[in-house]
Amino acid sequence: MVYFIGAGPGNVDLITVKGRDILSKADIVIYAGSLVSSEHLKFCKVGVEIYNSASMNLEEVIHVMKKADKEKKLVVRLHTGDPSIYGAIKEQMDELDKLNIEYKVIPGVSSFAAAASAIKKEFTLPNVSQTVILTRVEGRTPVPEGEKLENLAQIGASMAIFLSISIIDKVVEKLRKGYGRNVPIAVIEKATWEDQRVITGTLDDISQKVKKANITRCAQILVGDFINCEYDKSKLYDKNFSHMFRK
Repeated sequence: MVYFIGAGPGNVDLITVKGRDILSKADIVIYAGSLVSSEHLKFCKVGVEIYNSASMNLEEVIHVMKKADKEKKLVVRLHTGDPSIYGAIKEQMDELDKLNIEYKVIPGVSSFAAAASAIKKEFTLPNVSQTVILTRVEGRTPVPEGEKLENLAQIGASMAIFLSISIIDKVVEKLRKGYGRNVPIAVIEKATWEDQRVITGTLDDISQKVKKANITRCAQILVGDFINCEYDKSKLYDKNFSHMFRK
C-alpha cells in the first residue's frame, strides 16, 4: 500500500492525526525534503527507509514504490501542504494504476489556509467575496490562456497565489491590470514555520517591501479586499435570522 499524505504547511503538528499515525507505521518514507520539515521523520519507526524526493525524478520514485510493493512494505509519500494542490500526485497515481499498486490519499492543511491564519483574516466575507481563487503565475510551467492572472483578478475574488514570489514584479503588474485599482496584498513566507515572516501592503508598495526583506521562495501571496475592508456580518449568527438549528 502507498499513502500520499499531506504533511501540512510547515509546523510539524499540522499534519493530521491520521496522517501521523500512518507515517509512524511506514516501512518506507519518500518525502519532499525541499519543502517538508525533517521533524516529521522523528515520528517514524526504527529501521524505516527514508528517501528525499528533492533529488529524485518520477521514474526513481515509482521504482522505490514498485520494489516496496513486491516486498509487501507500507510506503508513505509525504507531500507539503495538501497533496491535491500543486502536488504532482496525478502522474504518480497514474503510474501506480498501471502497476496495479493500491494507494490512498490523506489530505493536509494547505499553505493558503496557513497563510490566512498567519494574518488572522477570513477569505469569504459577506458582501466582499464568497470565492477563493488558488492560482500561480506562469513560469517554466505554463497556465491556460483563460487563467492568466490579469483575467482572474478581474473577478475581484479573494486570491492565493502559489509559486510566484520570485517574480513579484510580474505578479503586481498582472494584478494591477486585472483589478484596475490599488488593492491590499500580503506575503507570508514559510507560514507556520518558526521563522515565518509576514509582510502586508498594497499593489503600490509590496514589491519594494518583498525585495527589501529578500523573500525569494517558500512564500504565499494573498490578494484582495478581504485583507482590509468593511464587510457585512454573517447571517449565521444573526439573532434575527433563523435556521434549522436556531429559531
